[in-house]
Amino acid sequence: MEQFGQQIIDYFQNSPELTNKAIRTLAVILIISFIRFIGVRVINNRVQNDRNRYKWRKNFSYTISFFGLFIIIQIWFAGLDSLATFLGLLSAGIAIALKDPITSLAGWLFLIWRRPFDVGDRIEVDSMKGDVIDIRMFKFTLLEIGNWVDAEQSTGRVIHIPNHEIFTKPIYNYTSDFEFIWNELSVLITFESDWKLAKEILTDVANTHLSAFVSEAEKEIKKAKKSYLIQFKYLTPIVYTDVKDSGVSLTIRYLANPRTRRGTAQRLWEDILERFGKEERIDFAYPTIRYYDNPNEGKSYPNHPPREV
Repeated sequence: MEQFGQQIIDYFQNSPELTNKAIRTLAVILIISFIRFIGVRVINNRVQNDRNRYKWRKNFSYTISFFGLFIIIQIWFAGLDSLATFLGLLSAGIAIALKDPITSLAGWLFLIWRRPFDVGDRIEVDSMKGDVIDIRMFKFTLLEIGNWVDAEQSTGRVIHIPNHEIFTKPIYNYTSDFEFIWNELSVLITFESDWKLAKEILTDVANTHLSAFVSEAEKEIKKAKKSYLIQFKYLTPIVYTDVKDSGVSLTIRYLANPRTRRGTAQRLWEDILERFGKEERIDFAYPTIRYYDNPNEGKSYPNHPPREV
């Protein structure tokens, strides 16, 4: 190691031009680092909103870094007649050897330009779901939701996804432009229950707990229509009737905030359980086995009278 270090020292001593460039490069790095340090401190002190502070800090760091890189390139390649040829060959080699990183860099530019999602949005990419907590030049980061946790709540894990994935995988955005999603809650009651009364109760419960979302959703749709062709005619909660193997299924379809969906469903269920518990004519259904005696239990027809037992 000592011999190697001595060789480097001798090399710089015999090449004053190289030494000069190295010193100037080091000076540029130190100056850029100092400017970045001061700029970040100013941003942290002046910008109060956490989200805006994050964006300002990131944009300032990227800008000052690119500026420093441009100066360093000028130091090392100024005066070379073959600079264009050199850069062309270098870029071709890099494009072949570093295909994924370059595509990820292009993906980063696309994210900045088109903004299919931003920091704070809840998205799904290739079956990976989470809240976007960071966007960088080569990857973006999600705070995972769902997986083994019900109702798409946070798992606590962090997912790093290369930016080039946005060109080949579909992106589902829960919160961009329209802050609500449609959710459904199914209640199964027995065939013997008064399903009309149950449906009235569910409709009243849904209107009681979800009416506040309707006015907010109408405002969100007006904003979203400026960018997309969205045509939701009915935003109020509605209860649908269906028949399943074990009973009558009544499904509440309603608008919910993606991040409070579980809490909303809990409030609905607690009210439903309390209201149904007071009704003698309504019972919840579950998978059962029933033996049906058609001659005695079925409808009587003129040509097939019930059999006497």
